[in-house]
Amino acid sequence: MASSKSTVDFIASQIDNAGNITSRKMFGEFALYCDGKIVAFVCDNSLFLKPTKEARDFFPDAIDAPPYPGAKMYMLIPEEKWEDREFMSQLISISYNALPDPKPKKLR
Repeated sequence: MASSKSTVDFIASQIDNAGNITSRKMFGEFALYCDGKIVAFVCDNSLFLKPTKEARDFFPDAIDAPPYPGAKMYMLIPEEKWEDREFMSQLISISYNALPDPKPKKLR
């Protein structure tokens, strides 16, 4: 089942204190970017955060789950946490800072 744009917009509004939050539709699901870096995916209206040691230290109760069949494990952030803007923004900021910068795109 594809994710709804309203779910993505709500999550993005809850984490906007982390930086410039944008989303991009990919195969019926969405990637969430913070200042140009992919930090999470929204698949089947669920939030999957790219796993980092720092994010796990901040939110040790997160469970691991794949965002789609065959994918590696991500941190599944439960819906009840989405309401807490401060927590969500802090979690995304921590993840953003721990993730490597995207590789520059090759010129064609």
